[in-house]
Amino acid sequence: MQKLGPKHRICRRVGEAVCGRPNCPVGKRPYPPGQHGQGRRRLSEFHIRLLEKQKLRAMYGVQERQFRKYFAGATRKKGITGEELLRSLETRLDAVVLRLGFGQTVRQARQLVSHGHVIVDGRRLNVPSAAVRPGQTIACSASARNFVSVREAMEVMPDPPPYLERDKDAVTGRLVRQPERSEIPLTVQIDERLIVELMS
Repeated sequence: MQKLGPKHRICRRVGEAVCGRPNCPVGKRPYPPGQHGQGRRRLSEFHIRLLEKQKLRAMYGVQERQFRKYFAGATRKKGITGEELLRSLETRLDAVVLRLGFGQTVRQARQLVSHGHVIVDGRRLNVPSAAVRPGQTIACSASARNFVSVREAMEVMPDPPPYLERDKDAVTGRLVRQPERSEIPLTVQIDERLIVELMS
């Protein structure tokens, strides 16, 4: 099981609601946690780039080792490295489940997948990091469709981005194509070029 740490620590550290939740503590305390959190700091260029990477990691709930693998894969592709990195993260199974509105947070979406409640092309798949390919169909299992958390999420979550199709009644969806950078609905703004500079 992944140890991702306190849910809102990174939100407090960067002063933005990375988690995407309206009740995030950063609304009341927009400064880093700890004894010296409210002190004025001069951020170095390295620190600014590091925070961008930490924001992106927190948004998708991936560990440092996983993140490095995604970055290495993105550098081998023909497109712009930063955009390819975002595409790789955005087409993870747990991210697609979240965008389809089957869960309200990455953690909820990951739990649905890891507990075997998500079916991809008719087969049960319990690996949250599995890459979803264009044309694949994602559905909730028959039992998961009646979960209170899934029903609530379907009501409150926004419509999926253009690269996804969803049948709300059947609780199914499909990845139509690879996402464009401008279409990815990140909870806070990310400058992926800073991440590439940091990791290159």
